[in-house]
Amino acid sequence: MAIKYTFQGLLIYLVIAAYLLAFLSAVLGRKKAGGRIYLAGFVVAVFAFGYRWHDVRHVPFQNLFEVFLSMGMLVYPLSIFCRRFLRVGGEAADMLIGAIILLPAGFVSHAGPQKLPPALQSWLFAPHVAAYLISYVIMAKATVQAFCQLKIGAGSTKENLVGHEDGTYRMVCLAFPLLTLGLISGSWWGKLAWGDYWGWDPKESWSLASWLVYVGYFHFRYLYGKKYARINSGLVILGIVTIVTTLLWVNLSGLFSGLHNYAS
Repeated sequence: MAIKYTFQGLLIYLVIAAYLLAFLSAVLGRKKAGGRIYLAGFVVAVFAFGYRWHDVRHVPFQNLFEVFLSMGMLVYPLSIFCRRFLRVGGEAADMLIGAIILLPAGFVSHAGPQKLPPALQSWLFAPHVAAYLISYVIMAKATVQAFCQLKIGAGSTKENLVGHEDGTYRMVCLAFPLLTLGLISGSWWGKLAWGDYWGWDPKESWSLASWLVYVGYFHFRYLYGKKYARINSGLVILGIVTIVTTLLWVNLSGLFSGLHNYAS
């Protein structure tokens, strides 16, 4: 763990502090103050994203530092979208998710600018990675709802919000097409870059595993609905485990070697 004594690092720490302060305010019942601080953190996160983009001269999706930086920025707009259009709450949890996501960018991942390798110099680079990152953030939020369902059941419908099981389902429905788009665009990109649609690279394989877990969730829920809500929630939690494995363990464990090692 190392503190980043740079302007980029300062921006990240400001966002983490804002998200944590917003979370604390929300927990203490000061929702309006928490919401304003949450918004302020998002504004700084956008600035940090733009500053990184200017610094490296490409969309900052290349390595884990940039991936976590980007996801930390995405938390707020996705949180607002899910509340307004899907009627799914949990903003306080979203604030905490945002802070946790940014911790690796602030204290772990190497932040030195890197040139894009030839394989990443494609028009598919930005949409492919963006689809995955957005889906990952939504799936993280869905996982919180799944944990809540396991702990306290369906949950209340206060403020016209849906219960935890329904909220989980709505967010997985939103994220799954993006997860699918990421998988398909990655396969197409592989054909253009390496001459084959699929090479059973470790990251490709774990991405497929993540997708199949959510297919299993949809199939099980279609068969039984909410009858086995705890199993539904368990499958969503298993899905985020495979996503974390795809994002972190495949890149950092040293046990896997493949075409995606540049992402570490």
